[in-house]
Amino acid sequence: MAEKRKTHKVFTLLVEVGRNAGDGLPKDATGGALMCYASGVDEAEAVRETVAILKKADLAPLDVSGYGTLEERLAEGHDISDEEKALMQRALDENSVIVAQMTPFYDKV
Repeated sequence: MAEKRKTHKVFTLLVEVGRNAGDGLPKDATGGALMCYASGVDEAEAVRETVAILKKADLAPLDVSGYGTLEERLAEGHDISDEEKALMQRALDENSVIVAQMTPFYDKV
């Protein structure tokens, strides 16, 4: 019997990262946050794939917050730009993780 192929969806994830050698963050940053769009059959798979890819890129994921699919976000009243929708579609088409934005964190002492 052929296995029924599960439909992939794109999930919006916010990943907080700590410091790691070769992570590409600014020298004086203490960590950062990455807004990602990740394809998966469910959010758990999207999170696992995102964390694995970020670790391969020498980043140190600490925490992942999920914000749902495009449909879920629209139902919650989120304002989503055409550019953001295009990045989500790209993640789906390529079955990939797209890092849309990286924001470094700094200690203000």
